[in-house]
Amino acid sequence: MKKLLAKSGLLSLALLPSLAMAAPAVADKADNAFMMICTALVLFMSIPGIALFYGGLIRGKNVLSMLTQVAVTFSMVCVLWLFYGYSLAFSEGNAFFGSLNWAMLKNIQLTALTGSFYQYIHVAFQASFACITVGLIVGSIAERIRFSAVLIFVVVWLTLAYLPIAHMVWAGGLLAQDGALDFAGGTVVHINAAVAGLVGAYLVGKRAGFGKEAFKPHNLPMVFTGTAILYVGWFGFNAGSASAANEIAALAFLNTVIATAGAVLSWTFGEWALRGKPSLLGASSGVIAGLVAITPACGTVGVMGALVIGLVGGLAGLWGVTILKKWLRVDDPCDVFGVHGVCGIIGCILTGVFSASSLGGVGYAEGVTMGHQVWVQLFSVGVTIVWTGVVAFIGFKIADMVVGLRVPEEQEREGLDVNSHGENAYNQ
Repeated sequence: MKKLLAKSGLLSLALLPSLAMAAPAVADKADNAFMMICTALVLFMSIPGIALFYGGLIRGKNVLSMLTQVAVTFSMVCVLWLFYGYSLAFSEGNAFFGSLNWAMLKNIQLTALTGSFYQYIHVAFQASFACITVGLIVGSIAERIRFSAVLIFVVVWLTLAYLPIAHMVWAGGLLAQDGALDFAGGTVVHINAAVAGLVGAYLVGKRAGFGKEAFKPHNLPMVFTGTAILYVGWFGFNAGSASAANEIAALAFLNTVIATAGAVLSWTFGEWALRGKPSLLGASSGVIAGLVAITPACGTVGVMGALVIGLVGGLAGLWGVTILKKWLRVDDPCDVFGVHGVCGIIGCILTGVFSASSLGGVGYAEGVTMGHQVWVQLFSVGVTIVWTGVVAFIGFKIADMVVGLRVPEEQEREGLDVNSHGENAYNQ
């Protein structure tokens, strides 16, 4: 019988099932390409997205300092991520840190997979999240901090705040074990960065002339350009967190569109009612508010839930930059805490509500009620706030002791561009 099968060529076909079982896993080409595109989009969010957005929000004499801080911290995080960051965040470890098993990407083979795509892409994708999180922080301390102090702080904070929180939420650590839902970074990225920025703003102090002089965005078209880049890049941020080109990625994509639209409308009409005129800055801020609010929820809530989150997020962000900021008496030039902190907290809490299947979401884990899930969400927010707040305080204090946090007042008044970097953005 075997001779007959061999002659007819059917023997090889008969052996195919056993050969397939023995074959090594291979990457899905569609998922692999999808994740590379998403990674590139998230990297695009930092340079030029956040750089242009923040650069337009501050005064013209400091715009180059902002662009430089974003570009150099971006590069520093990439290198630290290679050395030990990815390993401490995503390798197996304890409840707070991974191990150094993947430091310098050792023990990761070229063909190693994360799910259905190559692990090297996972390294780059998660690096892009770390980069933009650090980039967000510098908006809170803009226009008066020493460049060298920023770099020292980044090393401390990335190592002791970002990496453990990423591990706790996304790599089986403490908060993941507790059942916290954070699809794309409400705690890991937005609350994490916003609280660190708030601590930095207090420690660095207010800008010279704050409250006495008018500090207005120097280039609103630049702000809008940065906003547009962030909006497009955010689809890589949210949809890419599905880790495959599947139905969850489609849900996250649509939810991002709907929530952002809702936030733009609620912020714009809220500002119109409050101040008498709708502004481009308000509409741009509404975009960011909606994107931030839906980030932790985009892969688990239904479309109508996303709309509610966006509408609430827009109003919450408006409250954060008009009322809360005054209560806090803080000089946060780019409203990092007012938007990313407030909307990140709102988004994380509402994730616990609208993920319910009865409200159109994908549902909770077996046996979990809405009340329990909301409590878990609150706990994850609290842990993130306390952890990053303490580490940020330590990081800024170390930078202060080593080089000093703040430039001299005369240099601050003249501008950081010329004093810290020897350049001018515009012809004088």
